[in-house]
Amino acid sequence: MSEAGLENLYAQPTGDGKYAVGGVKLDRPFKVVRLGHFGLNSDHVEDTARFYTELLGFEVSDTLDLSDRLPEDQLSKIKGPPIGVFTRYGSDHHALVLFNRSMREVRDGPKRWPAGVTINQITWQVGSLAQVSDAVDWFAAKQVPTVRSGRDMPGSNWHTYITDPDGNVNELYYGIEQIGWDGHSKPLEMHDRGFREWPELPQISEYREVTDALTKGVDPTSGHRAADRGAEGFDVDGVLMARPFKITAMGPVRLFMTDIAEGIRFYSEKLGFTVTEEVTYEGHRCVFLRCNTAHHAVALYPLALREQLGLSDHSFSFSLGLRIANYRQLRNARGFLIDKGCDLFELPGELFPGMDYNFLVRDPDGHVVQLYAYMEQVGWDGRPRPAEARRKITPGDWPETIEAAPDAFMGEPFLGPLA
Repeated sequence: MSEAGLENLYAQPTGDGKYAVGGVKLDRPFKVVRLGHFGLNSDHVEDTARFYTELLGFEVSDTLDLSDRLPEDQLSKIKGPPIGVFTRYGSDHHALVLFNRSMREVRDGPKRWPAGVTINQITWQVGSLAQVSDAVDWFAAKQVPTVRSGRDMPGSNWHTYITDPDGNVNELYYGIEQIGWDGHSKPLEMHDRGFREWPELPQISEYREVTDALTKGVDPTSGHRAADRGAEGFDVDGVLMARPFKITAMGPVRLFMTDIAEGIRFYSEKLGFTVTEEVTYEGHRCVFLRCNTAHHAVALYPLALREQLGLSDHSFSFSLGLRIANYRQLRNARGFLIDKGCDLFELPGELFPGMDYNFLVRDPDGHVVQLYAYMEQVGWDGRPRPAEARRKITPGDWPETIEAAPDAFMGEPFLGPLA
């Protein structure tokens, strides 16, 4: 498709190289607003799922078993159960998705999963179904490699998948299923409106889908509900919970790139992120990009730094950020995970501008998650805080209380409940 064929977008071209997205001129016909969910291909999918659920507090919203969907010659080559596990920390159907790595590689082939690509999705939310539709056409016009577009079940989110220069899959999505007070995901009978190719718009509303299902006699409580989460032995800011902390947001995503310049071009020019800051760490260029007010949503590091930091050489993933509700809970999470025998460590703060207290922990695959409670917010003038004005942290020193930053508790709120 040529760029001349983009006149039928919902975000109409404005004649000056921009697009009217909701009446606002932007450089592309969509706007990424946050990291919605994230996925890993795992060599130990059951153990890894237990790590994220039992230790970090994610809940299983659905499990996808592909045993009866794959031919026997493929099943025989797969190590471990051929499953995908969808987990959540809030009302979004899934925030973290874990797939059997062997299954993905056998089913899709080595070209789809080159060495180092163990992230199965980095998923960015946009503001409307129209924006996803416009992105499908815009990516085609820009010749951005696209995996597929449509609507997946479980989860119900409309999406298009593209790849960055190293083959990491990025997804733009809208409209993920919400799990409410009763904790049930959509029943299997409501998975009939999945699409493997991009459909025509407009589509019926989510409300109409539910109404139609009820009319057909579908039981809305027949979907999956998470099993017992364990004894609620911790008083977490007035709520009894099974662990002394609560994850309230995901991101940033940290990636090792084979070519930093190509990575910047992809995440800025194709996805619309803004470079917030660059630092040089022991001679290595590290770049931090944002999509909203948080200092960075994605951080890019040269692949040469991976071994130097002592991180696993099997993946381009540096870490996935998990925000904890507050500093006290973060400190309690650190003690809780140490007591559980987890592999915790800290890295120099220069690698994480815009953050202060944080620690990292390895999952059973060697993938790293970064737990933190504060992220610097960038205001109307688009400028990050000067380095000399940031809190100075001594590695390993975790005081009981800390002074408030001017932007403490700001940014994307968690709408609850905690549990």
